[in-house]
Amino acid sequence: MAVDLSFYKSYLSEEIRDEGRAQRGAEDILLVLETRGIDVPDDIRGRITACDDPELLRRRLARAVTVPSAQEIFAQEDDG
Repeated sequence: MAVDLSFYKSYLSEEIRDEGRAQRGAEDILLVLETRGIDVPDDIRGRITACDDPELLRRRLARAVTVPSAQEIFAQEDDG
């Protein structure tokens, strides 16, 4: 008996995987900040978790390693 695996190749399943990757990226950023002892206010946490752009999350993760405050993750974005 053949098993129908078409769902796993569908557009919907790819969207679900993308959402999971974005959520994981946001969690990684928060983990880095918290591990470094940096306070993450609710508004910053919300802004990080609302992002679904994988490239932007990647840049933010790289910044999270060195920024002195959570707000500074967005400095380059807010400047232009």
